[in-house]
Amino acid sequence: MEEQNLSATEITPKKAAERLKETDKEFIKLFGHGSLEVEYYKPDQTDKQQPHERDEIYVVISGSGFFVNGNQRYPFEAGQVLFVPAGEVHRFEDFTEDFATWVFFYGPEGGEKA
Repeated sequence: MEEQNLSATEITPKKAAERLKETDKEFIKLFGHGSLEVEYYKPDQTDKQQPHERDEIYVVISGSGFFVNGNQRYPFEAGQVLFVPAGEVHRFEDFTEDFATWVFFYGPEGGEKA
């Protein structure tokens, strides 16, 4: 399938899940503008992510579990916002079957400096 941006008004969990089903991946890019990329991520039982080159924010759509961010591990739930700086080891663990999240990548490689 050729990658196409959805318009900002088309980005819904339902549409994202439908687009993801058309692939063999656990994530799909839905929208991009400048340095911003919006993805939908729904891992199957295990989160196999590696550190990313840009800062990212997760907004949990559904489900719950535990989030590892660097050397911290804490519970997460639907509606929660999670920040991960560029290059940081992170992953979702022990998450429920319905877990899905928005992922927002932004800024330069190496992350923004505070």
